Amino acid sequence: MAQLQKNQLHTVTITGYTAEGLGVARIEGQVVFVHGGVRGERCAVRILKPLKNAAFGRVEEILERSTARREPDCPHYPACGGCDFRHISYEEELEAKRQRVEDALRRIGGADVAVEEILGAETVDGYRNKCQFPVSPNGKIGFYRARTHNVVPVLDCRLQAPQANAAARAVEAYLRECGVPAYDEAAGTGLLRHIYVRVNREGQALVCLAVNGSRLPQEEELVRRIRSACPDTAGVVLNVNTRNTNVILGDRYRTLWGGDTLTDTLCGLTFRLSVPSFYQVNRDQAERLYGKAAEFAGLTGRETVLDLYCGAGTITLALAGHAGRVIGAEIVPEAVENARENARTNGIGNAEFFCGDAGAVAKKLAEEQLRPDVVVVDPPRKGLGEDIVPVIAAMAPERVVYVSCDPGTLARDVKRFAGQGYRAVKAAAVDMFPRTRHVETVVLLSKGEIDSQKV
Repeated sequence: MAQLQKNQLHTVTITGYTAEGLGVARIEGQVVFVHGGVRGERCAVRILKPLKNAAFGRVEEILERSTARREPDCPHYPACGGCDFRHISYEEELEAKRQRVEDALRRIGGADVAVEEILGAETVDGYRNKCQFPVSPNGKIGFYRARTHNVVPVLDCRLQAPQANAAARAVEAYLRECGVPAYDEAAGTGLLRHIYVRVNREGQALVCLAVNGSRLPQEEELVRRIRSACPDTAGVVLNVNTRNTNVILGDRYRTLWGGDTLTDTLCGLTFRLSVPSFYQVNRDQAERLYGKAAEFAGLTGRETVLDLYCGAGTITLALAGHAGRVIGAEIVPEAVENARENARTNGIGNAEFFCGDAGAVAKKLAEEQLRPDVVVVDPPRKGLGEDIVPVIAAMAPERVVYVSCDPGTLARDVKRFAGQGYRAVKAAAVDMFPRTRHVETVVLLSKGEIDSQKV
């Protein structure tokens, strides 16, 4: 098999999509990943980067156009790297994501389970209630170009809430007009590193500025500009991060104005969120995700539920009204405090929260003879630590409900659970992040027979 050559043109048919949203084609048996490819299209593709057993290319000419192709509706696409699917219809995007999850569960996880549905979003723009804008050394604000730390200037992102874009514009003007140096990570100099904005259901914003230092020049002027741009600002917080790291937030906070938390409602409950607390970025879809998790949990009001990676307690408290006892574990201390306060605020008395690594907390509870009926896990993208699966299995829950933001690590962990006797019974996908490659999945795992009428 001859290796493909750079700049060669080939006529191909796109047969599917990668996990990153690239089109997939084959040339003389070699796989080619095609930027801008749409499934079913016949097109001329230029080879950009040949590898030993594969290649990357881009669409040069569409010879047979798919009805799913769309003209991108954002001037920054695809340069900024935030979106992956603005060149196809939303229906095509949903099917690509559903197929991706099913393929991962079957090929990687070895699970004989179909992803029968994907819950699409009613709106694909303006849904993000949290935004993190990196700042370039020259003071431009936007998003990192894919696989780089080069900032593409974007102050009108279609995915963000309008308040986040307005705050970013106000801060960029402050940097420029007040002569405030932005952070240069290569040199370790300058001040402003990131802008972090949360927005609640009512449109109130909590604005946090991650700074390479303990203060910013003319802080009162900065606050004035932010409040003028976002009249419903609830608070402006400075985060101190002087470490040479890619981690956005440091450990210390100082409130410049207003409050240091934001209150939001989710699943009929009220949640108080600090800056570092985990909270799903798409509120409407999160409610559907948690509804599916509750459905899979099959609660009758008597069960004990253990929720690992509980964040500010959103899933834990959403399940509390359907269970006898709920227990949450989370490693971020601020999030645990938020979770406890959220339980008090909502008058929930059957919830308790522990601060610590999920594996360590699970092991401690197991040693204390806790035997939960249901274990819920919602880990970060890297999935579960290898030591956690056997600890959960040793607790012998009837059901494990796995909520995941990465089909690959989910499938790997499903296979680990299979080694402990837990098989995947049901799976559903939820499109939490429209127009991007990301997708959430809920999987029900059980060691015994589950009554299909209950799920």
